[in-house]
Amino acid sequence: MGARLRLLLLFAALTAVFVVFGWAIGSVFFADPVTSIVLFLFLALGMNVISYFLSDRMVLWSYRAKRITEDQAPDLFRLIREVSQQAGIPMPRVAVIPTQTPNAFATGRNPKRAVVAVTQGILGILSEDELRGVLAHEVSHVRNRDILVMTVAATIAGAISYLAQIAMWNTLLGGGRNRNSSEGTMILAIVGMILAPIAAMLVQLSISRSREYKADYSGAKAIGQPLALASALQKLEVANKRRPLQFGSPSSQGLFIVNPFRATSFTRLFSTHPPIQERIKRLQDLARGVDDY
Repeated sequence: MGARLRLLLLFAALTAVFVVFGWAIGSVFFADPVTSIVLFLFLALGMNVISYFLSDRMVLWSYRAKRITEDQAPDLFRLIREVSQQAGIPMPRVAVIPTQTPNAFATGRNPKRAVVAVTQGILGILSEDELRGVLAHEVSHVRNRDILVMTVAATIAGAISYLAQIAMWNTLLGGGRNRNSSEGTMILAIVGMILAPIAAMLVQLSISRSREYKADYSGAKAIGQPLALASALQKLEVANKRRPLQFGSPSSQGLFIVNPFRATSFTRLFSTHPPIQERIKRLQDLARGVDDY
């Protein structure tokens, strides 16, 4: 199945969860189900639009990233310019995060406002080809407009969560329900209050994982070195387990090329990234001419 079709199916599943359970919850706990669905969709949209426009500044601030000039890191700028030209996007701004935990991420709502941020640690642990692979992966996120994709996913998932929470509080506080609703609709609404937010989160995480695979593929194809990116991922996975990041928020771990925080069984279950060994295997297969994407 192609990456684009897989993404469309995931968004269709997320939308279906929202419409089906949203209609049931709205029918039982609100006077007009259509109005309630639209209301919570716009509430989630408003919050995520703010996040979309401010996310680059917020995330750079939270990770203490500092913008740098080409004079400060000419080799880094050369590699980023190289992979940006291969991807057909403008040269992003460049920032460095003051930590020896080796990692990188890209942010910005569109290619013209993109920022590629790397940690101090990644500059010392990877070879030039490996670093080129990592930067190509991050630039691919920008080219593929993954910030926009994940904002849309977060908007739909957020609307589902808000709708379920309000309905649950309405029930706990003894609020009334629409007496015209059928028993079947009532059961569906109760199930939706519990399961819909979980289902939405799982689909949202699946979308995030699919974008990581897409960035691996796009980056490796752009530079023609899948094995360099595979080698970088292996090194980064080991290094980040040994020296996890000590600041920032685990809620934003999906931005990084590998999870920079200490993983637990729970966080692995709800990971924003595919298993690292599966990512490496796909890249190794790609180097042999086998496209698993």
